[in-house]
Amino acid sequence: MKTRAWAALAADKPLVPHTIERRAVGPSDVLIELLYSGICHSDIHQARGEWGNSTFPMVPGHEIIGRVTEVGAQVKKFKVGDLAGVGCMVDSCRTCGPCKEDHEQFCEAVPAWTYNGTEMDRRTPTYGGYSTHVVVTEAFVLKVPESLDVSRAAPLLCAGITTYSPLRQWGCRAGQRVGVVGLGGLGHMAVKLAHAMGAHVTMLSTTASKAADAQRLGASDFALTTDRATFRKLAGKFDLLIDTVSASHDVNALLRLLKPFGALAMVGAPPKAVEVQAFSLIGGNKRFAGSSIGGIRETQEMLDFCAQHGVVSDVEVIAAKDINTAYERMLKNDVRYRFVIDAKTV
Repeated sequence: MKTRAWAALAADKPLVPHTIERRAVGPSDVLIELLYSGICHSDIHQARGEWGNSTFPMVPGHEIIGRVTEVGAQVKKFKVGDLAGVGCMVDSCRTCGPCKEDHEQFCEAVPAWTYNGTEMDRRTPTYGGYSTHVVVTEAFVLKVPESLDVSRAAPLLCAGITTYSPLRQWGCRAGQRVGVVGLGGLGHMAVKLAHAMGAHVTMLSTTASKAADAQRLGASDFALTTDRATFRKLAGKFDLLIDTVSASHDVNALLRLLKPFGALAMVGAPPKAVEVQAFSLIGGNKRFAGSSIGGIRETQEMLDFCAQHGVVSDVEVIAAKDINTAYERMLKNDVRYRFVIDAKTV
């Protein structure tokens, strides 16, 4: 089916209206009419060719929520009218070790990414959520609870799972002290989720003006990382740190804030190699880990948790014609905290 979209036609060109072709609905497929599509910072990197793997034309977007309008004959989990979501993947090999363990994001054959990739046939290009419709195999479609505000729930499909997964991996629970480094699209979700899990949350930021917002989002404390006294005062205080910062910064200083056996989980992606001193880890048996989204099972768990606790993203809804302006504003940190495209305007 011919489908309206907004696409990057080249790395040095703005996104423009474009027409793509979605495949016909197969026996195991779900056709979703989009309601909202979130804008992730990785969309900018990919659309501008900054990661070296971009193919054009590209339709970005992997934070997708819409209504099911058609299902294949073998589909069992969804019916027409259901609220559905699609995240960073639309398929995987389903047979390798990681896939069988519900970690499809680490598929040994490489997953079919939602955009700037191919289906598992390695020929058919995938196009993302800056569009009006998407066709996805049932196994990679998420059930979105009706209680969630759909516009504010769209970023849960990337920002939500990216921060939920390390909180779960490292056992975030009531009574723990959790620090969130950086208050942006990822950081604001980490604060909300850790608070909902019962942790005592401290926001660690370079910007004093974000203190009130951090408290509103669920942080009990706020500390400036530009103040050296912060690192003396909070040394050895945290069970877990979620590091969302994508700029270069001193990881060793953060590791000193952990209790013995504490963990620092990095979800941001600094542009340069991170230098970690051995004794920052050895002293206190501390762990320095990375985390990348989550599998389908964990993503569904996250959506259900968010519905139970009323957790959604803080968003600014925009029309498709404003995508390029939104990109520029994101680069200036001029959004609190995610842009979401109204699919009716595509």
